[in-house]
Amino acid sequence: MRFFLDLSYNGKAYHGWQIQPNAISVQEMVEKSLAVAFQQKVAVVGAGRTDTGVHAKQLLAHADVDQSEIDFQQLLFKLNTILPNDISINAIYEVKADAHARFDAIGRTYNYYITTRKDPFLEDFSCYVKKSLDVDLMNEASKILLDYRDFKCFSKSKTDVKTYNCKIEKAFWEQKEHQLIFTIKADRFLRNMVRAIVGTLIEIGLKKISLDDFRLILESRDRGKAGKSVDAKGLFLTEVEYPNTIIKN
Repeated sequence: MRFFLDLSYNGKAYHGWQIQPNAISVQEMVEKSLAVAFQQKVAVVGAGRTDTGVHAKQLLAHADVDQSEIDFQQLLFKLNTILPNDISINAIYEVKADAHARFDAIGRTYNYYITTRKDPFLEDFSCYVKKSLDVDLMNEASKILLDYRDFKCFSKSKTDVKTYNCKIEKAFWEQKEHQLIFTIKADRFLRNMVRAIVGTLIEIGLKKISLDDFRLILESRDRGKAGKSVDAKGLFLTEVEYPNTIIKN
């Protein structure tokens, strides 16, 4: 039986989602909890690989077990009892045997949080920017992203991808009191892409980069011309979307 785990985690204590040889990861913790629950080794495959310190409000992962029936409510309770407090399983459901958490995902949405004043309650979940930002200008730049497909300028230089093309469906900023929230949705993302985009948009908000400069950066395909990557702690994977056809009725 193949099933999907819908999970959330605070990434502060982890070196990202993917299992690392000498560092603790979210995937490792989930696999250990499944091993206890099923008394056998269970591998999980996640929808993506969030980096060290990045959080997830929703990440989907699939797993296979050699059983024909599972009480998912009981399993949900058991896993949440085993897992540490910074990782939670929100739902578990059976999917078709060939459903794939990574390759079947049709959309991923990230949020990045900035606080414009010192706030101890947002310290672990946002980037503090002291200087005033032109949010309207940042939103104009965000619209420009939708005109492009190749985002090599925002990708880590050493990465083994076959293409740098991504289809961004939406990208915008909104302000809520002293927080700025960036939302971006695409079919896929490159490593470090969102943090590099946000870092560059902040440069625009500070009026260090013009909108024309932004287009030239995108067309350059040169990571060195884009802004610095912002801190991981403000980044959240918030939603992963799939076609309804993968769920087993």
